[in-house]
Amino acid sequence: MDTFALKPLNSKLSLRPSPAILASNRRPRGNQFPLSTWRRAAVSGGDKTATTSSPLDRKERKEKESVVSVVDEGIQVTAVVTIRKKMKEKISDKLGDQWEYLVNAVGQGIQIHLISNQIHPHTNSGKSVQSYVRGWLPKPSNVANIVEYAADFTVPSDFGCPGAVLITNLHGKEFYLVEIIVKGFKEGPIFFPANTWIHSRNHNPESRIIFNNQVYLPAQTPAGIKDLRREDLLSIRGNQQGQRKEHERIYDYDTYNDLGNPDKDQELARPVLGGHERPYPRRCRTGRSPALSDPLSESRIEKPHPVYVPRDETFEEIKQNTFSAGRLKALFHNLLPSLAATLSSSDIPFKCFSDIDKLYIDGVLLRDEEHKGVVENLLVGKVMKQVLSAGESLLKYEIPAVIKGDRFAWLRDNEFARQALAGVNPVNIELLKEFPIRSKLDPAVYGPPESAITKELLEQELGGMSLEQAIEEKRLFILDYHDMLLPFIEKMNSLPGRKAYASRTILFYAKTGIVRPIAIELSLPETHSSPPNKRVYTQGHDATTHWIWKLAKAHVCSNDAGIHQLVNHWLRTHACMEPYIIATHRQLSSMHPIYKLLHPHMRYTLEINALARQNLINGGGIIEASFSPGKYAMELSSAAYKNLWRFDMESLPADLIRRGMAVEDPSMPCGVKLVIEDYPYAADGLLIWSAIKEWVESYVGHFYSDPNSVTSDVELQAWWSEIKLKGHCDKKNEPWWPKLDTKEDLSGILTTMIWVASGQHAAINFGQYPFGGYVPNRPTLMRKLIPQENDPDYEKFIQNPQLVFLSSLPTQLQATKVMAVQDTLSTHSPDEEYLGHLNPLHSHWINDHEILELFNKFSTRLEEIEEIINARNKDPRLRNRSGAGVPPYELLLPTSGPGVTGRGIPNSISI
Repeated sequence: MDTFALKPLNSKLSLRPSPAILASNRRPRGNQFPLSTWRRAAVSGGDKTATTSSPLDRKERKEKESVVSVVDEGIQVTAVVTIRKKMKEKISDKLGDQWEYLVNAVGQGIQIHLISNQIHPHTNSGKSVQSYVRGWLPKPSNVANIVEYAADFTVPSDFGCPGAVLITNLHGKEFYLVEIIVKGFKEGPIFFPANTWIHSRNHNPESRIIFNNQVYLPAQTPAGIKDLRREDLLSIRGNQQGQRKEHERIYDYDTYNDLGNPDKDQELARPVLGGHERPYPRRCRTGRSPALSDPLSESRIEKPHPVYVPRDETFEEIKQNTFSAGRLKALFHNLLPSLAATLSSSDIPFKCFSDIDKLYIDGVLLRDEEHKGVVENLLVGKVMKQVLSAGESLLKYEIPAVIKGDRFAWLRDNEFARQALAGVNPVNIELLKEFPIRSKLDPAVYGPPESAITKELLEQELGGMSLEQAIEEKRLFILDYHDMLLPFIEKMNSLPGRKAYASRTILFYAKTGIVRPIAIELSLPETHSSPPNKRVYTQGHDATTHWIWKLAKAHVCSNDAGIHQLVNHWLRTHACMEPYIIATHRQLSSMHPIYKLLHPHMRYTLEINALARQNLINGGGIIEASFSPGKYAMELSSAAYKNLWRFDMESLPADLIRRGMAVEDPSMPCGVKLVIEDYPYAADGLLIWSAIKEWVESYVGHFYSDPNSVTSDVELQAWWSEIKLKGHCDKKNEPWWPKLDTKEDLSGILTTMIWVASGQHAAINFGQYPFGGYVPNRPTLMRKLIPQENDPDYEKFIQNPQLVFLSSLPTQLQATKVMAVQDTLSTHSPDEEYLGHLNPLHSHWINDHEILELFNKFSTRLEEIEEIINARNKDPRLRNRSGAGVPPYELLLPTSGPGVTGRGIPNSISI
């Protein structure tokens, strides 16, 4: 690699005192020689538990160094320190850089200790040598933003192999350490991958510990770095005290007590999620003070101020400056306020379908003097904009994939059903196993449990087939949102401009291979003024019933959009992944093989979740404003966690079997056979699942070859216990948690986690704009109930059903807002890291040739899967992913370019 090269100054130290000197200078954690500044522990983000060794006076040090030079000339080694600079620097940054170069040049900027894997017999600690980086201004380089410094050491010939580096930043500001390469030992170059921010000593006096790229189970840790392994973990756990600061890297747990803002307005107060009444996964603790008006709620920190996440979890600069993160923030700060300013005075419904088409043809003219000049600079992906004049911009939306090839497809029943198998929410369709359909809700509260869908009504739609035969042949399926939504419907319908039902939809899988909806039940709960209301709708054959059927389907789509966003997307991927990440950092050393395996799948998730708590799922945020449940959105998410979420059912094969969409079949690659073969999400998902499973099993088998190696791994057992007891503590007593006794147990747990972070999230996130960008296809809320014959507005419906349909959908402001958000959430960043691909900066992530070969095999398999999926999308027999105007199913294609592509599986939940 061509990088800036610094010509180092001579900073060699001959460092091996005599035994007599060593004996006279023993310390509880001694060095090979007395060090003036070596500190005992790694960085602590605010929890100062380390001690500092006392300085030597100059005379004593001089005497000892004179002894050293006589005893052993030692080995000359060099540590090359690679640092990444900012992409865009202000003048002040550049002046700071010049000062930094000068300070480093004279050896006063970065202090380094090499710590040996071997312990010194007199100190019982790892042998150690110290130096400083030195060198003058770096030369220009072809590699942007990278500089290298060098530190020279003379180490004793019996020093052994260095297993850790202690690095102390003596500058006044942090820097980003890419890696350290130590050259000169007989073993060849020794790599210390870092990819971490090194805090200034002004913020925290403790040194950072960086381990080399050799992995060890806890019991295998070399003696010289065993204490450092423990100290490094202790330093990032925190103690549940104090407010976290930006430079810290403390990982700790808290409830979702920061969604409301009661200090601003009691209307924005929200209940705490987490606890017996409203169980929820835990989030990363920030430690802000309680709200003044509610001691149970944490005080809010509003945009543009950032919510704390541990320092290395924050977005890298390229993501900040481009696409996803930059756009997300620009969206919250600039675009949505501009849309509101433009449309709020006339927040009106769409009057005709051409009004919607204008969003893609003419665009929305934004007039917002307050944000003058800012909207023009907004980075938007496929939402194109044009600057007209100061304070005016034209926002033009890209035509979504769902209507690009066939603008009328959304009206057809088979397209409605196809999206349950190949849309953005393909995880709710279930096999109908029993009839009659019964609710599990308390009949004393919610009325009779029986559904209003009758055998006679269904058999009219089955083309001569009996109900019993259809069930036996697995031809009836259901989208059942009844029990999840009914407890919230009365509260939701009391909100202004919101009207919803709890829906059940029956779908029929014909022998021709086509799936279509045949009956929709829409239910309202009993209220003080009306009895329970259950109505069943079918397609019918006249104009009136056709329009009512369209309205019924729109209400189902609205239910589906809310459950998709709040349960399947936010809860089951974003929120449930966060405790796994926190526990991994707290309990698994960075030299642990399972930490190394999970590391790529944790990138950016805590930061994107923090942004979501600040702007998306918060009280008065975008989700409440845009989706049917409104202010009850997160309570609904909590109820779903309480009643439905199980770790063991988050595995793709287990989920498919639970929903009746697959049956166990040992002859199949994943041990399951699909009930509907043309189920694109499941068919492609099983390919990705099996590739992840094979990679994980081979990885785990490599490190856990002994029968007791899993149970005897203290870090691993603490990690799994903490996930259950702290991260998902509201579910800690559930009997379904997998055991962690064998390598098979471990492989299953890890495969599930990696699938959730990669394939599952990709399948339900990156199709949000392609499917939701056309509001009639997937309205996120409905504003009117279906008109009945005795309603005052029924005559208006008969006269102009199109206007009633459109006035039931989100308003123009609501629609354009949610389209902008969906566009942003569907966007890949240019620095996206995809499944099976390695970030070039992480090329030295592990020192194990066999593991690198296994990873290459995993990457090759994903390339093969991409070809299989592309071939499936051209197969005319698979009508849920090919045909006239039918968009191909690409959400589980492993790779993608940047932007809204409707494809690509990132390693982690990064948007």
